[in-house]
Amino acid sequence: MLANYFPILIFVLVGFAAGVLFISLGLLLGPNRPYKMKQEPFECGFEAFENARMKFDVRYYLVAILFILFDLEVAFMVPWAVVFKELGTYGFWSMMVFLLILVIGFIYEWKKGALEWE
Repeated sequence: MLANYFPILIFVLVGFAAGVLFISLGLLLGPNRPYKMKQEPFECGFEAFENARMKFDVRYYLVAILFILFDLEVAFMVPWAVVFKELGTYGFWSMMVFLLILVIGFIYEWKKGALEWE
């Protein structure tokens, strides 16, 4: 039974070896000319001016939550669209309820001003 998994083990080992080889070749053959500006941290196109523990505005988190929300919406809608014909009317209306809940939440955030960036 373990013989069935031997090709998977070979695949993982070859992938790991290729990764180590390519990284090593890049380190050995690539140019290495460090200077002060290259060594400084870079964040969002401007210099870091405060420590890493500074407080962020809550709007950053709201935008991140909205992104995750709509990303998950697509993750649910793609499989639904693939099997749409087999689901029938129950599948259609269950997705419409799901979308209605999302739209209500989106309208709520919009009315509360969570999407306004000042």
